[in-house]
Amino acid sequence: MGLHKIIKYIAYALGIIGAVLALVIMVSDKDDTLAMSGNILVVAYIVLGLVLAMVLIFVLKGLFEGDIKKTLLTVGIFAAVIGISYGISSGTDLDLKPFTDKGVNVDTSDSKMVGAGLYAFYILAVLAIGSMLFGGAKKIFNK
Repeated sequence: MGLHKIIKYIAYALGIIGAVLALVIMVSDKDDTLAMSGNILVVAYIVLGLVLAMVLIFVLKGLFEGDIKKTLLTVGIFAAVIGISYGISSGTDLDLKPFTDKGVNVDTSDSKMVGAGLYAFYILAVLAIGSMLFGGAKKIFNK
C-alpha cells in the first residue's frame, strides 16, 4: 500500500471525525459545549499536528524527487519579494488610532509588518496575473 493511499485514508478518517465533532457541537447545549470545548480543542491540535506532519512529509518527498535547483530558486525569489516588501513598507501603512483607542497594543513595527504583507500580496498578485497573461498570449501567438 502506497503512502498516497495511507494519507488518503487518514484524511477520510479526519474528515469523519471533524464532521462528527461539528455535529456534536451543533446539537449540544451551551453548558455542554463549554465543557467539551477543552477536549475538542485537544483533538483540533492533534489533527492540526497530523496535517502539518503529512504536509511536511510530502514537501520533503517532492523536494528530493524533483529539481532542487529550481525549488531553491523559487524559494529565493519568494524571499526576495518578502524582503523588498518589507523594505518599501514605511511603518505608517496602517492607521493605528482606531486600534489604540480600543486598547489594542499596536506599534509601528506591527504596522510595518502589515504593510509588508500587503505589498508582498500585491507584488505576487501582479506576478501571477502577468504570468497567466503571458502564457495565454504565448499560446495564442504560437498557433
